[in-house]
Amino acid sequence: MADTLAATACRLAFGELPLAEVLALREDTLWRHFTGAAPDRFRPLLSVADLDATLLTAVARVPRITMADSARPGSASVPDHEFSLPNGQVDPLRLFARFDAGATLVASQMQEVHAPLAAFCRGLEMLFLHGVQANAYLTPPGAQGFRPHFDTHDVLVLQVEGEKAWRVWPGQPRPYPTPQTPWRNDMLPEGEAVSLTLRPGEALYLPRGTVHDAKGQEARASLHLTIGFLEPCWADALRLLLDRREAEDAALRAPFPSWRLAEPAAMPALLAGLAARVQALADPAALDSIALGLLDGLAEARMPLPGRGLLTPLPEEGEVLRLSDAMLHHVAALPDGTASLRWGGGSLALGARELGWMAALETGASAASLGEGGLAFCRRLAAAGLLVREG
Repeated sequence: MADTLAATACRLAFGELPLAEVLALREDTLWRHFTGAAPDRFRPLLSVADLDATLLTAVARVPRITMADSARPGSASVPDHEFSLPNGQVDPLRLFARFDAGATLVASQMQEVHAPLAAFCRGLEMLFLHGVQANAYLTPPGAQGFRPHFDTHDVLVLQVEGEKAWRVWPGQPRPYPTPQTPWRNDMLPEGEAVSLTLRPGEALYLPRGTVHDAKGQEARASLHLTIGFLEPCWADALRLLLDRREAEDAALRAPFPSWRLAEPAAMPALLAGLAARVQALADPAALDSIALGLLDGLAEARMPLPGRGLLTPLPEEGEVLRLSDAMLHHVAALPDGTASLRWGGGSLALGARELGWMAALETGASAASLGEGGLAFCRRLAAAGLLVREG
């Protein structure tokens, strides 16, 4: 892989694992423990000092900041009022008291408020083309935040500081769970768990549905990041396709005769109608429609990371520019044969000339090298945060 934001994030997350093996890992149901890395590998992403600083800002609010303690009767979640004010703002002193008593601090969606995690997650989003989030867990010495459970998306655990003892159970009590099929407390793990210790710089990949728990070591507190891969499932893809096809397919808009459901004689015709509509969805254009819908949704749902600031000057003729790989964008081929550049909150029609300019800007080009009209085009992209200066 070229030295892009996606390649940098992939190396940090998965070490020297080749991209083909990374993709195979994402498509499997096997967990994996990555060992042998430098202990300070993940420290640039987040530190305890960073968490301390966050707790003293207005972003330290429920539900971004929560606490968990498996020693509690019933739910492990610490009630909000024990560490926050009535308006949801964290009370640092009460939070410190609960932490000192053994509760784990959970800081969710830290990619939205901490620049190193924002860039890291964006690189992974560019690689996998779905949302990625980063939650931080600071566990007191010898404490445990959550009891055995599974997640409804794949996760990669990055051990930043301290050590944590993990247990991972075989199999999946509910194969491929989603937010529609979450963990229930009556789902007991089966078989013998594999025990391992996650040390600083090590990572643990857990596909969704893998039952696990973790406990801090007695010697010192443990800080780890859980990188959540918010991958769509087939049901998501089908729902997206149905929503997009309904506008153009009269057969999907035809009334469904619900009044016939109680008539046994009507069942064959209803089943035939259902089968015909499902079969009609599976044409070559379906994947293009799903891809465009997922990319549009990704750009709209994730935070923009524009390649400009308040006082960034517009590009000049001779400056070498390239498309920002931190700003989610894509080129969509439209049914009428034209194309459109799309990003969160904006779009731009592209002709053959502009498509050539886009290809040149992928690797770096000056406005002067693009020819007539190139400077105006580059300035429009730069104003939208889609261009960065080389070097």
